Amino acid sequence: MENTQTKYRTGGSFLVEPINEAVVYSREDFTDEHREIYAMVKEFDKETILEKKEDIEKFDKELSLSLIKEMGELGLLGIDIPEEYGGMELDKVTSAIVAEALTYSPSFAVTWSVHTGIGLLPIVWFGTPEQKEKYLPKIATGEIISAYGLSEPTAGSDALAGKTTAVLSDDGKHYILNGEKIFITNGGWADVFIVFAQVDGNKFSAFIVDRDTEGFSTGAEEKKMGMKGSSTTSLIFQNAKVPVKNLLYKVGAGATIAFNVLNIGRFKLGASSVGGSKNAIEAAAKYALERRAFGKPIAQFDAIVKKIADMTVCTFAADSMVYRTIGLLQKEIDDLDKSDPDYYIHVGEAMEKFAIETSMTKVFGSETSQFVVNEGLQIFGGYGFLEEYPMASAYRDNRINQIWEGTNEINRQIITGYMMKKALMEELPIRDAISSIEQFMSNGKLKENDGPLAIECEAIETGKRLALYIFNEALNKFGQDLKHEQQITEMLADIFTDLYTAESTVVRVQKIMKDDNHDRTVTSIAKIFTAEMVLRLLNKSLTALNGIYGGQMTAPVIDQLRHFQGRMLLTTDIINLKREVAQRIYSQTEYPF
Repeated sequence: MENTQTKYRTGGSFLVEPINEAVVYSREDFTDEHREIYAMVKEFDKETILEKKEDIEKFDKELSLSLIKEMGELGLLGIDIPEEYGGMELDKVTSAIVAEALTYSPSFAVTWSVHTGIGLLPIVWFGTPEQKEKYLPKIATGEIISAYGLSEPTAGSDALAGKTTAVLSDDGKHYILNGEKIFITNGGWADVFIVFAQVDGNKFSAFIVDRDTEGFSTGAEEKKMGMKGSSTTSLIFQNAKVPVKNLLYKVGAGATIAFNVLNIGRFKLGASSVGGSKNAIEAAAKYALERRAFGKPIAQFDAIVKKIADMTVCTFAADSMVYRTIGLLQKEIDDLDKSDPDYYIHVGEAMEKFAIETSMTKVFGSETSQFVVNEGLQIFGGYGFLEEYPMASAYRDNRINQIWEGTNEINRQIITGYMMKKALMEELPIRDAISSIEQFMSNGKLKENDGPLAIECEAIETGKRLALYIFNEALNKFGQDLKHEQQITEMLADIFTDLYTAESTVVRVQKIMKDDNHDRTVTSIAKIFTAEMVLRLLNKSLTALNGIYGGQMTAPVIDQLRHFQGRMLLTTDIINLKREVAQRIYSQTEYPF
């Protein structure tokens, strides 16, 4: 994938690279094949899944598994599986496209997502040829279903503290597993499980466990708030005899397997959240145009106009940063040597390079969909609270997105933690960027920066300096103990994410604007998002600095903050631009971008 990365081949580089040098992959770069797959999945989702949604939600195992097999016939289970094992081995963009398009039944979507993602990729990336030959062809057809067992009763976000043990048997033929895993999607339906356990007490390792393994069983189905049509159980190991040949990769490599696979799960969740947000916008817009109050459609009321616009702006921004991230990951994969015997291991390991960005897509994507669904439900009013209307189930189903694939709190710690690592290990020239803040604030301007979004680019670039300034002040005050100041690290994560998302949005729109026939509403979206991002950034910056200085900011610090504010605040007519965005949605009663 060409032109998706710039100077530095690692995550977080957006913070030290000028916005006018950024090259952002977006859906406008989809190939004809990507568009055809997207259209095919959307049609399948609407014509097949939506029609059966009520039955799926009644926990119809046979129906869900038969639909999984239908997806296998369409090739949609083997996107990440090598061709030699019955798959299609397409790019990560395709994985995201399918996740985005498959949204009418979140319960079914999560069954598919786990089966083709975290339940599959450990074998693709780290499995032996024998393991791949045994499992991948059957996973590709849906003949067997896969699952992923990481969380435990006393180890959720702190996964490496898991208590499940694996001890080599006296004859050296089996690992004997004891312990319990919880919240396992596909748990009651799966035939094969990726399970993590401590070998010799402290060597976190991964195993492939078959359902018929002696000593292994699954618990009762959990009664959940949402995702009622999917299977969620515990996994129970009581002297379970797992053959030595079912060890994945090597003893002690569990963390590498677990977390790099989760990076893929996070961007797919971000893509799925984008798809769900688009559905909610379309449903809310149609309802607003049909529902009348005080003699006119509620779509004409300015408060509803604002809601539709806010939902659209956030969704466009999420779309922009999700596919930018996928472009970065795919470029990293494309540059690997496929003839290398360890190619797939390197693919798995490469995901860590962009852990910052994948965590950002998970956080921003899931919180965007929660906001959009909540606003959509509000537009429906009392009807939004009724099950026969679309928002009630969407509201219940969506809430889990902020919890699984690592809670959003944990992902915020990952974002700032990896930024700390890259600064302290000098993987990025963050120290140099910090030392040049004053020079930029004195007379710095972006080179060759013109066009309708020039002031937005300057605001984002100044925002990066403000982020670096606060980051430096926090590191100077707390050092490596900054990781324990979680209120501040969360604010830093939000600041980094807002800047990455704003840059992704603006650069994408600049690319769209090169087409003479482009939809001019996208320029308004970029202006709105950037102007509101600046306000959020300044607010969080003030709060963070007061926390760093214990409410005793010195005069020079206050002056510096005012200097940033003076260069960043935009005189954007947000209110009228939002009216323009909403009217664009009303004109088509669907998400058009």
